[in-house]
Amino acid sequence: MARRGPRWYFSFRSPYSWMAYRDLLDRYPDVAGQIEWLPFWEPDQPALDELERSNVRLPYVAMSKEKHLYILQDVRRLARARELEMVWPVDTAPRWEVSHLAYLAAERLGAGPEFIAATYRARWELGEDISDPRTMARIGRDIGIDPGALEGAHDDPAVREKGLQALNSLHRDGVFGVPFFIVGFDKFWGVDRLPQFAESVRAKVAT
Repeated sequence: MARRGPRWYFSFRSPYSWMAYRDLLDRYPDVAGQIEWLPFWEPDQPALDELERSNVRLPYVAMSKEKHLYILQDVRRLARARELEMVWPVDTAPRWEVSHLAYLAAERLGAGPEFIAATYRARWELGEDISDPRTMARIGRDIGIDPGALEGAHDDPAVREKGLQALNSLHRDGVFGVPFFIVGFDKFWGVDRLPQFAESVRAKVAT
């Protein structure tokens, strides 16, 4: 098997992943273009059933109330330090495959980076519901690609198959949270590890 290059796992759900995304583009734009971008999300039951048949179990653990309250406080601190204006979205019936599979569809259409930017803005700056397929359609129109392909990505068998491959990838890489960065055998977890990741990528590119 060919050795994979530097990569990071991101999630539209996570505020830490959103801030890592902003830091990556603002502080390390050279690194952003040198790495593989891979989505991480909590799959729906049909996907879980398929993964179980392949003996793939994802290390997702439900968040406690205490941890949730801490994250609310911590994220506000980090956003202020970065001078980021954000809103905290209300997730009433989240379906994370809607946005993350739409990303895979957008990537296939050559608009992955544009979709990521628009979806992060929708969730963390505008407070929109990215579990609503209509939001995906609107993003498609905004970035100039087929809105129907994004709106229906979570029901598209071909996209769902690609989603299973993405989930299997994070299983193989031992990813347990986001943002998660990998260079060779070195792994870095958390937005505060981004500088070390960027340094490692630059060193690898320089050799």
